[in-house]
Amino acid sequence: MMAEFKSWGRTVECEAEAKPVYWRNESFPYLREGETCLSYAFGRSYGDSCLNPGGAMLKTEGLDRFIEFDDQQGILRCEAGVSLSSILKVIVPRGWFLPVCPGTKNVSVGGAIANDVHGKNHHVAGTFGCHVERFELLRSNDQRLICSSKENPDYFSATIGGLGLTGLITGVDLRLKKIETAYVDSEVIPFRDLSEFFRLIKDEEEYEYSAAWVDGMARRGQVGRGVYFRANHCSSATGKRLTAHSSGGLPGMIIPRWLLNRHSTRMFNGLYCYRQRLEGKVRQVHYDSFLFPLDGFTNWNRIYGGRGFHQYQLVVPESCDEGEMLEILNFMAGSHLPIPLVTIKRFGTIKSPGMLSFPMPGLTFTIDFPNQGEGTKRLHRQLDDWVIGHHGRLYPAKDTRMSADMFLQGYSAVEKFVRFVDPRFNSGFWKRVTSKPGTKDNCFRV
Repeated sequence: MMAEFKSWGRTVECEAEAKPVYWRNESFPYLREGETCLSYAFGRSYGDSCLNPGGAMLKTEGLDRFIEFDDQQGILRCEAGVSLSSILKVIVPRGWFLPVCPGTKNVSVGGAIANDVHGKNHHVAGTFGCHVERFELLRSNDQRLICSSKENPDYFSATIGGLGLTGLITGVDLRLKKIETAYVDSEVIPFRDLSEFFRLIKDEEEYEYSAAWVDGMARRGQVGRGVYFRANHCSSATGKRLTAHSSGGLPGMIIPRWLLNRHSTRMFNGLYCYRQRLEGKVRQVHYDSFLFPLDGFTNWNRIYGGRGFHQYQLVVPESCDEGEMLEILNFMAGSHLPIPLVTIKRFGTIKSPGMLSFPMPGLTFTIDFPNQGEGTKRLHRQLDDWVIGHHGRLYPAKDTRMSADMFLQGYSAVEKFVRFVDPRFNSGFWKRVTSKPGTKDNCFRV
């Protein structure tokens, strides 16, 4: 059955054949001659890495079963369509937690592997893939591979961060971490400029979670101001319970385009800074509000209006200094776009097992801005040139327009990776970054 699919950023959509997958022990879904496919669960990728225009979409949210849970060793076995939200509801009351949490819990465990997601604790825990013990990979020729660091290690490495292109993940063994409560000791520290931010992150090894919000609309002497968040899990001595998060959230709303402008966004950002200063520094808060604040609003991606938005995430080496980081903020100031959300996070040195994993030691910027025509394109071009000039790269899970050259420059392992791509798997992103300009030919010889 043909269906419409749209990226989470709502800037890319496609029509594709929907093929539900319900049982992990079934044969690979039937594909027509020449038809390609891609796994799709909850569609939380911002760009076209989760879409396969004109092909088939293997809808895996039906692979939602828990298989086994060793609550002594903290090893969970589940199907690939289980959401991180469902996992947390099962494991938190038993004193366990996910070792890495991305910015939303509404993603599948298969998607977390395919994008090798990271969280606020990358500097101490690495990526999601660092905690995957093994998984089963079903290839389009019906070959089943058990993949781990010791068994089929090349497929293990290619699949972690491999954007769903190596086959269909059916089941996963995940290593969890022990917790005593469902709460964290959260500290909120406003900073005046990037100099203060760089001083703050020198102490981040003492905190499991850390990240900063930066005011992308600040002007003149306020450029670089923001709020730094850091936290550790609470001990049982606080008397807090092991209670999982509740379901649901406030309804998201579409902000009219006339209301989403630089003036309203600058006012909102100023009020946000002021509020954080008033709320005090240290509080005990539930993990849900600290790690997943946007999940408190259903369909929050609609707030940017019908044309959607871009989330641009880059990482550059640690050698980039404060002055170079200010250049990014100056690009935003000159763009005349409303930019409500900019975050900065330092990636640590823990290496991911994935060939195409995004993080590397250095600083990562995440920038949300609405899809508003030429101004959006101009900011994209400025940021692209800056990233290339500073030997950085972009996160494919959030990309809608990266060129083949930029992808190849940022991901040197791609020529090894292509040897493990399943020939019947494809995506809009993969077509774009592997095609020779002006032709339908592939950049690689497989």
